[in-house]
Amino acid sequence: MNQFPTAAGKVENSPYERLAALGIALPPPPPPIANFVTHVIEGNMLYLSGQGPREADGFMHAGKVGGGVSVEQAYGHARLTGINLLAVMQDALGDLSRVKRVVKLLGMVNAVPEFEDHPSVINGCSDLLIAVFGPAGEHARSAVGFGSLPGNITVEIEAIVALHG
Repeated sequence: MNQFPTAAGKVENSPYERLAALGIALPPPPPPIANFVTHVIEGNMLYLSGQGPREADGFMHAGKVGGGVSVEQAYGHARLTGINLLAVMQDALGDLSRVKRVVKLLGMVNAVPEFEDHPSVINGCSDLLIAVFGPAGEHARSAVGFGSLPGNITVEIEAIVALHG
C-alpha cells in the first residue's frame, strides 16, 4: 500500500484516511441514467462508465463551460464527478485499497466552441484521484470538448482502473 505525507507531514496510509483528511464522505453511487451498468470488472481491470457532476441530493450541474460556467466552477464539477467515480469504485470493489493504479481517464467538457482550456477543468478529477491514491492515482488522460453532454451537464468522466490480484 502506498503511503504519502499530507501538507502537515502526517502519513496517511489508506484511501479512506486520505478521504477523511480531505473532508470527503463518499455518497451512494449514482444510478445509471440509461441502459448500461456503472462498471464492469474484467480480470484485474475495473472499467467505470461515465459519471457527471451529481450532488448527493441528485442535483446535476449543467451549462456550457466558457459560457455561463467558469473554469473554476467546472473544476469543482470535475472534482465532484471524481467523488462519484470513487463512490462507484467503492460499490464495485468493497474496498478502495484494492485499487492498484488509476490507469486512464477520459474527461469530456460541455464547452462553447471557442473554449480551449479543457485540461484545467478535468484537473479537478485528476487532482482528487492523486490526493486519494497518491502515486497510484497518477494516470494517462484525455480531456476533450463536446458540443453537448446528456442533460446539458458540464462534465462527464470515465475511468479505467487496475486492481490488485
